Amino acid sequence: MSRVILVSCVAGKRSRATLAANLYTSAWFVKARVLVEASGDPWFILSAEHGLLAPDRVIEPYERTLNTMSVADRRAWAQQVQEQMEETIPEVGEVVVMAGNRYRENLMPYLRERFTKVTVPMDGLTIGRQLSWLHHAAAL
Repeated sequence: MSRVILVSCVAGKRSRATLAANLYTSAWFVKARVLVEASGDPWFILSAEHGLLAPDRVIEPYERTLNTMSVADRRAWAQQVQEQMEETIPEVGEVVVMAGNRYRENLMPYLRERFTKVTVPMDGLTIGRQLSWLHHAAAL
């Protein structure tokens, strides 16, 4: 394994327990999932509720979001994700982060220290431009 992809969770969710990969229903997440699954690389969801979440784990819907968490809670969340990554993700050369600033803000120093290459392909793009980027990337 040379690369792993991290995709943030989104607000839109199904109303009952399902595989994490199927729980999130927004157009952004669906497009991101198509792209990462087509890559063949292992991927994980950055979940506000669960931290680092395997896409094949069955979970209940939840309403927690990093956008309403305090700074201290976001730091604690990032620490939890780091610990989960240490246990779950073997040594790989690259991590691709498909997540907004709130998800990245306290993770980036760790990611840059742990991985040789850290890529944030949609950094700075609005949601509309992210959707366009995902659409074009999936078509390649």
